[in-house]
Order: sequence, then structure tokens, then C-alpha cells
Amino acid sequence: MQRMKLIAGLALATAAMAAAHAGEGPGGYPNKPLRLIVPFLAGGATDQMARGMAQKLAEALGQPVVVDNRAGAGGGIGAEAVASAAKDGYTLLYSTMGVLTINPSLYPNLKYDPATSFAPVGLTHVTANLLVVNPQVPAKSVAELVALARSKPGALTFSSAGNGTSSHLSGELFKSIAGVDMQHVPYKGSSAGLPDLIAGRIDMTFDTASLFGEYTKNGKLRPLAVTSRTRMPAMPEVPAMAQAPGFSDYDVSLWLGVLAPAGTAPEIVQYLNRTLVKVMREPSMEVALKPYGIQPLHSSPEEFAKVIERDRRKWAAVVKSAHVKAD
Repeated sequence: MQRMKLIAGLALATAAMAAAHAGEGPGGYPNKPLRLIVPFLAGGATDQMARGMAQKLAEALGQPVVVDNRAGAGGGIGAEAVASAAKDGYTLLYSTMGVLTINPSLYPNLKYDPATSFAPVGLTHVTANLLVVNPQVPAKSVAELVALARSKPGALTFSSAGNGTSSHLSGELFKSIAGVDMQHVPYKGSSAGLPDLIAGRIDMTFDTASLFGEYTKNGKLRPLAVTSRTRMPAMPEVPAMAQAPGFSDYDVSLWLGVLAPAGTAPEIVQYLNRTLVKVMREPSMEVALKPYGIQPLHSSPEEFAKVIERDRRKWAAVVKSAHVKAD
């Protein structure tokens, strides 16, 4: 229901699409529908963000933007489809951080290279994971949790959405910075581990903040920190992990963005970027996304490329040190 509300909150009547804008880009671009490949199943949070953005992007471009879900291999199948697509600006990728910065360290036979297969267009959204514990865990802050973990090496457990996911690596980064030993318990998806977490069979987890709203409000789970460098506007009472003693370098910001195949004409990339920035700056976008712990974001193509490379190096080091293997 909340996801349907997300679409509704972003929706504008299709009749409002300004056909007069069609073909106003370089060389008459765009003069036909665009395809936005989402490398995950329909109905998930990534898909919903993509569809809300795609609708407004279509209105700004004056052409339909059709969302095409290509799930599999941790987002790799969809990314590969865009990497091999025509370089004409009509096939775009809507990517999560993991597809571009974690997958290269987990999958040795990728058919795309984040550094050479794509032309970054721009960042669009950012959110964070939330560290939550079962109320039976006697820790009400990150500092208390670290002290507890140090007093009971290997006894505490944390669940994740699967090996190599951002929820898993959030926990591994926590372990590395704190110098503690905790047991990782992977599940097949974010929701799969919730029953065990709520029942107390799992002590804690690091996962998408929007997943836990109801459970933190009714006291079934206790939030300790968001994994971004600063507090989340939707949960201002929950501190950022970086505010905890010893965690100033901790940052798991889950960004998303749009990319075109490498070799796409720079003037088309720049035109798409200008349009995307305009869309993501619309006040209605921020209003619609805030309840879900998501913030609209925008950047230049060059800034986006730097973020990809920075986080690729960061997560490669975490994957290597924790000996992480894909499911």
C-alpha cells in the first residue's frame, strides 16, 4: 500500500506531458520513447523510485519513458543489457549502488565494467540502511552495542538480505571499524529475516530504513543508527552511525542514478543530465519521497563517475577483508 502511495504521490496526469518539448534536445532528440532498464523485480523499492522518476522525466522530455524490469545476478543482467545496447540515448540504466560498486568484487565473470561500460548521467536518489536491534538486546546506543559485542565475541548475530548485499556489507563494515566479532546470518531477501529478528532469534540487522517503520514505532524493534553520514530527515531522532565514538568514517549511503551505454554522444548525456536535474529538484519529489526515508539527489555526470569509483574501491576492500562470497 505504501508503495502504491509513493507512485500516487509523484503522479501527474499523463495529459500534462508537454509534447512541445519532444525533440528539443541535440539533433531532434528524443523523437521516440525511451526505455529505462531497472535491474530488479517490479514492485520493489528500486522499481517504485524508478517509476516515479520515469513519469516525470517523460513529461519533461515529451516522450514516454518505459520501465523495463530485468532482474537477476544481483542486478547484473539488467546492467549487461544496457552495456550492450545501442549508444543512442534511448536505452538507459537505473542503477543502485550495489550494481556498480559491489558486484565487481563479487562476480568474477561480469559482462560489464562500471568504469568503461557506461556513461553516467546523474545521481537521482539516496537513502540509507538502519541498524535495528531486538529489544531484548541490552544496548540502547551504538557505543553500548560495541561494548556488548566486545564482551561476548561471536555471540551476537546480525541478519542480512543475502551475502554481498548492502545490508551484509553494512554489518561487515561495522565489525571492521569496531573490531568486534559477530555472526552473519544471510537470508533470501530483506523481509525473510524479519520474523526471526522480531522473535529474538536474531539480535540485529542493517537494512533499508523504510522496511522497519512500523516495527520501530510499535516497539518491536529498537533503532540505534542510520548508516548514512548524517541523520535521515524522515527519522531525525535516530542518530547517524558517524556520530558514534570511533565511527566518524562510517558511511553506507545507498544512492541510485541513471546511466547510458558508454559511447553515447556527450551532448545527449548532458541534455539528459539537465533534464534529470530539473526533475529531481521539483519540490513535489522531495515531499513524496520523505516519508519513505528517501531524498532526491542530483549531480553532474562527472560527479557521478567520481562517486562510482570512490565507492567501488571502498567496497572492494570490505569484500576482500571479510572474505565475502556471493550467494
